Amino acid sequence: MPRTLDARHDAHRLSRPFRISRGVKTVADVVTVTIREGDFVGRGEGVPYARYGETIEAALAQIEGIRPALEAGIGRDELTSLLPPSAARNAVDCALWDLEARIAGTTVGKLAGAVALPRTASAITIVIDEVEAMASAARRAAAAPVLKIKVDGNDPGTKIRAVRGVVPDAALIVDPNESWDRAILETTMPTLIAARVAMLEQPVSADDDDWLEGFESPIPICADEAIHTAADLDRVATRYGIVNVKLDKTGGLTGALELARAARERGLGLMTGCMVSSSMSIAPALHVAALSDYADLDGPLWLAEDYLGGVRDEGGYLHAPRPGFWGTRQ
Repeated sequence: MPRTLDARHDAHRLSRPFRISRGVKTVADVVTVTIREGDFVGRGEGVPYARYGETIEAALAQIEGIRPALEAGIGRDELTSLLPPSAARNAVDCALWDLEARIAGTTVGKLAGAVALPRTASAITIVIDEVEAMASAARRAAAAPVLKIKVDGNDPGTKIRAVRGVVPDAALIVDPNESWDRAILETTMPTLIAARVAMLEQPVSADDDDWLEGFESPIPICADEAIHTAADLDRVATRYGIVNVKLDKTGGLTGALELARAARERGLGLMTGCMVSSSMSIAPALHVAALSDYADLDGPLWLAEDYLGGVRDEGGYLHAPRPGFWGTRQ
C-alpha cells in the first residue's frame, strides 16, 4: 500500500507560564508527524529544543529530506541511519511504531515488550517563581506522590525549604537545569539532605561535569542534558547514578528503550522525562516509564488544551490515554 507523509508545526498554548533556569515558555511548539498507509494512520510528536541547537524549521527540513524513503516504506531500523537522534527522528519513529501496531492489529506494548501501565505516578512540576508562589503551587499539588522543584542559582535553598514545609510526605526531585556550579551544589547540599530530596537532576552544566567523577553525593544525581543515547553511557555512568530518558533526546521510542535497558544493565537508576508537550508525546513515553523508577511526564498538564482522549491526571497519577489514541488500533 502506498504511504503518505505529513509533517507540520503545532503550537499548543500553555495555561500558565513554565519557568526554568534558562527561560520561560508560554507555548509548546512541536512537530507533528502523520504517516498514512492505506486505511491506517500513525502519529508521532517531537519537541525541538534550543539547548540542543534544534528549531522547528530545521526539524521539518530534516523530515522533508527523508520523505522519499518514508513514503517508499522504510521502517524504524532504517530510520536510525537517516536521521540523528533528535526531536525530528522522535516524531517519525513514534509515528512508525503507531502505524506498525495498527496495521498488525496489536499494541506497541506487545511489539516493544514494555507495556504502559494503566496509571503512572508522575512528578508534578513546581516552576521557578517567588518563594510564596512556589509554596502555594506545592500546596495545591500536595496529594501527588512526587514533586519536581525547578530552581536556579538564586537562593535555591529557601525555595526547597518552602516547598518541603508545605508538602511533608511527597518525594522531591530538585532540578536546577545546569544552573549550579560546584560551590552552589556543596553549599546547598545540607538543605537537600534536610529536605529529604530523593534526586538532584542535572545540577551543573553537562559541558563541565568532569568533577562529578568520584564525587560522593549523599543525594543521587541524575543525568539529563548530559545523556542522550546509549552511546553516552560509558561517560555518564562514572558521574551519575540515574539517567533521565527522554524520547526527544534518544530520537524516539526505539532509542529510548535501548537506553533504558542498557542503563539497567549497568545498574543505573531510571527516570522517564519529557518536554512540555501534548499527550501525543507522552503516550509512547509511558512504555519507557513502565521500566523506570521515576516518571516526569506532566508536560500535557501545562497545556490550555490537550488532545481529546489523552492522558489524565488524578492526584499526581497519570492515567493512560483512551484505547485507540496511540499505539493500538482500538
